[in-house]
Amino acid sequence: MSRPLNIGMIGYGFMGRAHSNAYNRVSNFFELEYHPVLKAVCGRNAEAVAAFANTWGYESTETDWRQLLARADIDAIDICVPNNLHKEIALAAAEAGKIILCEKPLALSAIEGEQMCQAVEKAGVTNMVWYNYRRVPAVTLAKEIIDSGKLGRIFHYRANFLQDWTIAEDLPQGGAALWRLDAAAAGSGVTGDLLAHCIDTALWMNGGIRDVNAMTETFVKQRHHQLTGKVEEVGIDDACTFMCHFENGSLGLFESTRYARGHKALYTLEINGAHASIKWDLHDLHRLEYFDHADESRVRGWRSIHVSDADQPYMDHWWVPGLQIGYEHSFVHQVADFLAGLASGEPVAPTFRDALETQKVCDAVLASAKNRSWREVSRLA
Repeated sequence: MSRPLNIGMIGYGFMGRAHSNAYNRVSNFFELEYHPVLKAVCGRNAEAVAAFANTWGYESTETDWRQLLARADIDAIDICVPNNLHKEIALAAAEAGKIILCEKPLALSAIEGEQMCQAVEKAGVTNMVWYNYRRVPAVTLAKEIIDSGKLGRIFHYRANFLQDWTIAEDLPQGGAALWRLDAAAAGSGVTGDLLAHCIDTALWMNGGIRDVNAMTETFVKQRHHQLTGKVEEVGIDDACTFMCHFENGSLGLFESTRYARGHKALYTLEINGAHASIKWDLHDLHRLEYFDHADESRVRGWRSIHVSDADQPYMDHWWVPGLQIGYEHSFVHQVADFLAGLASGEPVAPTFRDALETQKVCDAVLASAKNRSWREVSRLA
């Protein structure tokens, strides 16, 4: 019989829903030594957090995260709050000896992230960061193909993440729903929000990034702030493009924006090697595009692999071949891997230390854009 892992979640927004759904579903599809128990959820608005708890099946609620950490019946803390709160909560959770799962990005900066890494390592607590796209089965399959050597020497890695939800100039910044537009809460704009996903996947698939050259733009310079009631300067980046050198000698090109009219969440990546290439698109997330130059020339071309067979990553846990799964399942897979790692004693990537590498690249990107120059990625340790 599986053992319970009592979850205490802090925050109940979009990611709170995604994580809660994963905790609820994982034991239906994966046989594991641990099963999550939704013990408590925490938020400042007592009425709203109670409604969330009722919807998702949490046993209790708190309105002060410190009270949640003090509870002996909580094994793991899930941090689903704005970025500026990650460090304080994580340090306290580590001191309390709690397992920690933290939303991305890890922190506001690599300096903060390093402090978080040192705290969990000193306390010896299990930790993980929610970079979920690694566990989309088609993306995991791409990683396996790359690791097999089928692509040969890698020459290019390119990725973009395009949205269009902040174009309206009368859209305010700050507050519960729009904290991502407030630099004090978010730290950065698309770099820490969207490009962080692209960078994490790139580091996982293609190895470390040596240096970057970036440009950013804030298209709407001032917005009404919902907390102060004043029109204030906008401190986040609305768009960011950067090129880079990977440690393996390949070149990278990354773009992200919230000003690409017509795109709600277009995340694509492509890797070009000497022998083969791979493409993936979040809008068609169950498919992996693959080109192999070794194919007979008369039939050589891009093929579309429908990732739904039982011998492809994670799919043996779901439906019959040919039936696809979706975005929410990437979180279920991450919970499943985390619980399996907890049972085996093996860390499950990305850990805080893994996510720090993404934070270092984000810091270098923002510094490069500010200084209009190439920037080496910091080697904080």
